[in-house]
Amino acid sequence: MLSLGCNKSESRQRLFIMLSALVAAFIMTPLASAQSLTLEQQLGKKLFFDASLSKTGNQSCGSCHAASLSFTDPDKTHATSNGDNPLLFGSRNTPMASYAAYSPTFGYNSVDGVWQGGQFWDGRAATLEQQAQGPFINPIEMGNANRAAVIGKLASGANATLFQQVYGADIFADVDTAYVKISQAIASYERSPEFSPFTSKYDYVLQGKARLNIYEQRGLQAFNDASKGNCAACHISDPGPGGSAPLFTDFTYDNIGIPTNFQSDFLTNPEEFNPDGENFIDLGLGQTVGDPSLYGAFKVPSLRNVALTAPYGHNGWFDSLEELIDFYATRDVKTACSASGITAAQAFALNCWPKAELADTMNVDELGNLPLTARDKANIAAFLNTLTDGYIPASNVPEPATWAMLILGFGCMGVQLRRKSLRHGEKAFA
Repeated sequence: MLSLGCNKSESRQRLFIMLSALVAAFIMTPLASAQSLTLEQQLGKKLFFDASLSKTGNQSCGSCHAASLSFTDPDKTHATSNGDNPLLFGSRNTPMASYAAYSPTFGYNSVDGVWQGGQFWDGRAATLEQQAQGPFINPIEMGNANRAAVIGKLASGANATLFQQVYGADIFADVDTAYVKISQAIASYERSPEFSPFTSKYDYVLQGKARLNIYEQRGLQAFNDASKGNCAACHISDPGPGGSAPLFTDFTYDNIGIPTNFQSDFLTNPEEFNPDGENFIDLGLGQTVGDPSLYGAFKVPSLRNVALTAPYGHNGWFDSLEELIDFYATRDVKTACSASGITAAQAFALNCWPKAELADTMNVDELGNLPLTARDKANIAAFLNTLTDGYIPASNVPEPATWAMLILGFGCMGVQLRRKSLRHGEKAFA
């Protein structure tokens, strides 16, 4: 039997080995992930979080896409994000950048008769690379006047040497080429496992390493049931080809009838940035492809990490999953709110919903009148919480006996350190 006495060198050696294994499992894993990035991805990560590339040095990609919140805006006090100038706000809720790499190139699916893929809420960027080029010279986001201004900052900044190491010593000689390479590096980073870890409880359930509890299981059933939630019609929950993990989106576009968000700070932007003021209407995909029948349609978002990514909707009108799920179920059932400029929380409390911003083109076939009970809605919310990355399955957690040994080991180490400290003290005062 192993002795756990604090004065036994063998015991201390075994405890040290055990502690080393624990450190490797719980501390070194993220480091290993970081080290697994290619050199181009390491560069992309630095550029993604480099605020010096904005007009006044206040904004990076990471300012609105925080890694801790599935690469969404950490400031939950506003429906949309502010930019390099903190007084200016965008017109849309910051979309989640996690898993964006799996969105196909934007295009028309002639088989299903739908537009699919791309980046941004309206699909105006076909690829990750095209998307990454936008914010740097967007006047409301990073605020640079042109590409040359961005390249000038990069060439004199902390990441210039690494940029040249990856793309060549003369890369800064041509502004357009260098600018495209910035987007290439960022897109490469966005394709790394740091953006798409697939470590939710549901992922482990599909691998047979975890089990849904009864409420989560019922929520999944309601989520998938075409006669109930029918959520899986657009937010596909089944594994893909070859058993690939589900992405909980079909990458199509839809107008679900979200009302105007009169609390959006974009509406109070100066006329230079929003000439329509409170009369602004976001046309979405319809404007991108020039089709009025698609006005108000926005990209179906992935529901991965949805518990972390509030507010919800293209304009950030919903503050909670509870509001959003109820809206899907009762949009066409509840009476229209009489008050103007009402928030989602107020509407939910008053048991009404405001009219849609663009009602003529909204989807009336798959949502708006769903036979979901209050318990069904709560169960669906419980299931959606299983889509959050970072879950640790029980098989990865040390057994209770192991924890007991570790705790005792830490205690023994403390005793040894205390004795050593006292001995040193005695010598110091001798």
